[in-house]
Amino acid sequence: MNLALWIIAGLLAAVFLVAGANKLFIPREKLAKAPGGGWVNDFSARFIKALGAVEILGAVGLILPAALDVAPILVPLAAVGLATIMTGAAIVTTRRQEPKHALLNLTYLALIALVAIARFGPQSFS
Repeated sequence: MNLALWIIAGLLAAVFLVAGANKLFIPREKLAKAPGGGWVNDFSARFIKALGAVEILGAVGLILPAALDVAPILVPLAAVGLATIMTGAAIVTTRRQEPKHALLNLTYLALIALVAIARFGPQSFS
């Protein structure tokens, strides 16, 4: 189970790193033109940049604390933070009547919740 959690966390970290970098470095207008990117028109450019930075920090928090064995409790805390972001994303895409994107966000939410629950509980690093 530990190996599966590492794989899931690694894949999620890659997804959130790319998503966060896109939000942080690509202009809002260009993000809005991407498939499924219409949601950015509902938020300010400053919020989108902040969200990108938080996603990058969450991605780092899923891997580095445990890999370096420095404060591994940060891994499930990062997972809870990313789960909160994905809950908001699912709500936004549902309100925008984008069921495919909402389902994708719920899938990420389920995976990140699995990491959080397992790392707080039976598969903790302590």
